[in-house]
Amino acid sequence: MAGIKRSKIKKNDQVEIIAGRDKGKRGRVLEVAPTKGKIKIEGAGIIKRHQRANPQSNRGGGIIEKEAFIDISNVQLIDPQSGKPTRIKYHLEVDGSKTRVAATSGHSIEK
Repeated sequence: MAGIKRSKIKKNDQVEIIAGRDKGKRGRVLEVAPTKGKIKIEGAGIIKRHQRANPQSNRGGGIIEKEAFIDISNVQLIDPQSGKPTRIKYHLEVDGSKTRVAATSGHSIEK
């Protein structure tokens, strides 16, 4: 297995799912796992887990729903200008810094 995979998608980005059972859903990225190549998206990839009650941490038991990891190749970032999914490329500035840019419109994605 190779080293860490670089991810062009970061936490709190707005993305759209382009493949899988949640295709077409949009949401905010909650967590990125670059070593696995996976991300968690708010309100997408919901799974059910049985949880035992723990009185010490004041946690009730039952069946809980939570977000599961989705493969990073199944999502695309939302273009800030058009609102459509787009690929991402990097633009090198004069001072040597890199900024993320939407491939379709050329607008910066950085907040």
